[in-house]
Amino acid sequence: MKAGMVCHPVYLEHDTGQHPENASRLEHILALLEQSGVKEELVQIPAQPASMDDLLAVHSAAHISQIEAAARAGGGWLDADTVVSSRSYEAALHAAGGVLQAAETVLRGDVRSAFALVRPPGHHATGSDAGGFCLFNNIAVAARQAVRKHGLSRVLIADFDVHHGNGTQDIFYDDPSVFFFSVHQWPLYPGTGRITETGTGKGAGTTANVPLPPGCGDESYLEVFQQVLLPLAQRFRPELILVSAGYDAHWADSISYMQLTVSGFARMVSLLKKLAADLCQDRLVLTLEGGYHLRALPYSVKATFDVLLGKTEIEDPLGQPAGGTREPDTGAVIQQVRQAHKL
Repeated sequence: MKAGMVCHPVYLEHDTGQHPENASRLEHILALLEQSGVKEELVQIPAQPASMDDLLAVHSAAHISQIEAAARAGGGWLDADTVVSSRSYEAALHAAGGVLQAAETVLRGDVRSAFALVRPPGHHATGSDAGGFCLFNNIAVAARQAVRKHGLSRVLIADFDVHHGNGTQDIFYDDPSVFFFSVHQWPLYPGTGRITETGTGKGAGTTANVPLPPGCGDESYLEVFQQVLLPLAQRFRPELILVSAGYDAHWADSISYMQLTVSGFARMVSLLKKLAADLCQDRLVLTLEGGYHLRALPYSVKATFDVLLGKTEIEDPLGQPAGGTREPDTGAVIQQVRQAHKL
């Protein structure tokens, strides 16, 4: 079962210093993939930089110029959360291009699925602004290209990062060709992602948000997938599934108050893989978003690749949180989402 991986050395040159989103995240992931032998089982997909045309299909010229100018000036802070270094523009071009290449490879049928291990991440970048550690919206660039270049009519983006993908939602809010689904902690940055945010104009009904209370773990997330994502996807019938894979909802990750485990992430990816098999000829592409605990993140990424490779044994050395997990009741939230989308 062929699965692909995208990575590029320039991703490590996006120098953010002691920022939570720093190069050590990717270094730890790559080290585990090497040590475990998983990397050898994957088809290596080269990352090419996104073209200006690719970026302009999603972002304003002014936004692109701002990122380039900031990098050329030696870097600095774009806002309270988002930093640029001298090599960040090149890294961001290759991050968007890496997800593009992953999608291209899957759409050609060279691999069934692919995971782009890119940085900087992308799902908080809107068409006109960087933010939330993100410069260009990598997954949005790939989705738009799948429609424009490959003539797809329906692309599903599923986002399980603990933070709402406000940039992705904003870009496709009125676009009926892209269905955006997000499950995230509420309240939390960036403060968007309410149940009532369902799209507008021709895109009405093609945005679905599931804001979960702090403390949710594997069972809550799987219930959301089964009760909300699966029926929405079956109704939309995507021709390609793209995933913003953020692992910051892990119980060991201090950036959130969620309780997911490595095994829980693997089960979610298994459901996404089955959806892709049932609905769109196995076409599944993931891109790395958040995840900041330097043990939980690598093992969660490895578990994702193990699922893509068809393995059934998932290594989860971190296990369950100490004292177990007592999850809040999410039945009312799920029912409200189902009612909003007439499920």
